[in-house]
This record gives sequence, C-alpha cells and structure tokens, in this order.
Amino acid sequence: MIKLIAIDLDGTLLDEEKKISNENKRVLAEAKAKGVKIVLCTGRPLAAMAHYLQELGLVDEGDFSITFNGGLVQKNDTGEIMEKKVMTVADIHRLYDLAQQLDLPLDVLSDNRVLQLPSAPKKQSLYNVLNKLLQFQPATLADITDEFVLNKAVIAYPQEELDPKIKEIPATFHERYEIIKTRSMLLEFMPKGVTKAYGISLLAKDLGLEPAEIMAIGDEENDLPMIEYAGLGVAMENAVPAVKESADYITSNNVENGVAKVIQKFVLD
Repeated sequence: MIKLIAIDLDGTLLDEEKKISNENKRVLAEAKAKGVKIVLCTGRPLAAMAHYLQELGLVDEGDFSITFNGGLVQKNDTGEIMEKKVMTVADIHRLYDLAQQLDLPLDVLSDNRVLQLPSAPKKQSLYNVLNKLLQFQPATLADITDEFVLNKAVIAYPQEELDPKIKEIPATFHERYEIIKTRSMLLEFMPKGVTKAYGISLLAKDLGLEPAEIMAIGDEENDLPMIEYAGLGVAMENAVPAVKESADYITSNNVENGVAKVIQKFVLD
C-alpha cells in the first residue's frame, strides 16, 4: 500500500505555464484525505514553492517537503528543518574557482537568498529568470562566511554554452559533489550524497515507512535517484530517457494530468 507520494514540480506536477491543473489538485486532495502523505520534492527552497503548498492545502501539521534536491527535509506549516546536509565555505571557494575556469556565472543559495558571485563578470546568470520569488544580492567570496547556511551552488546559463562546459568539469569535482542538470539551462552542485532519494529516505525513516510504501513521480535527471529508490517509481511521458528506462511505470505527460492519472490508478482505485 502506498503511504507517501513524492512529486517533482517542474515538468511533472506543473504544466508549461508553471500551474497546477484542477484535476491534479482534486486527486491530490483526495489522496491526502485518504491519509497518504503528499510530499513535493524540488530543487527550490521552501519560500519559492509556498504558493503551491497553499494551493494544494499542504500547510497543515504533518505536511512535509523535500527542498534543495534532498538537502533539507522541512515541515510545511512552520518551515522547521527536520534534516539537513549543506555545503561549507571551502566548498564555495572551490566551486568559484571552477566557475572562473569555465567562465560561467555562479550563484549560491542560502535559504531564500541567492548570493551572486562575480566568477564571470561579463556574463549574466539566468537564475533570476528561473526563480523570481527569491531574493538576489551581489556578493563576493569574502562575504560568504559560516553565518550562512549554504544549501547549494548553481550555474544558470544558455544551454548551447553550458552543455559543452559541463564536459570540462574535472572528475575530482564529480567525486566531491552531486552535479546534476535540473533544467536545460541549469546546472546544480550539492553536497556529495544529497539527492531527492536521500531526502525522502530521511523523511521515511522519521515516519517509519519503507521504500515499498512510497511512490515517486518525476521527469528530469535529478529525479532519477528517487524513482530508483521508491517502491513504485513513475516517469512522466515527457521525462528524459534515463528516467523512463528506470521507472516501474510511465504515466501521461505534465500537460495531460499525468500525476493525477497515476495516483488514481495505483492509490485511489
């Protein structure tokens, strides 16, 4: 029996206009009323998804989210952090040097703040286009101290230049960090071991759940670990090939209520 459903946002629950369909809302409300935990799993901070939680009625005691690609497990009603794994100042210095070598802009997320570093002064990060609800501020390496909770670092730049640069990242960085493309123009760096599956596994432990009692639904490369972890891993029809290959089931795409359809089939019916 499925007791927890972990759901990605972009390309999964959200349509192309970043909205949640009425059908998806209806089915998720019905699943929650049945006692199933509905957990949004995203690379975003909680502040950048609060409006979706309100829309879905996921702001009660006992509602949880996985944020920063698994770096934090949080309570939706209070924002309290139940579990976390973050970066160090030394990590940011190391990634800044890499961004300079790649000649690409680097942004560092600290909760709902984005610290924009001058690693490529002539190139403008696109992260503010992707996440308009966050607070953006210019910063230098000297500004970044242990006072900040350093959740992750990102490079947001047009795909045609970003993709070739990714191939230039030395293997040592892949050994030290989780490096994942989460959208066509977005590359993310997380602490080693931090994935959506990691976050879900911590929440599952807190709730006394087994992987067999979990459904995970996603479409992108960063959803792959949770789809492999869950007892029922579901890929959207619009998912990247690797996610489809690993999934136990493929549902409809994100504009045809794929989330609602798979929950109706395996949880409600």
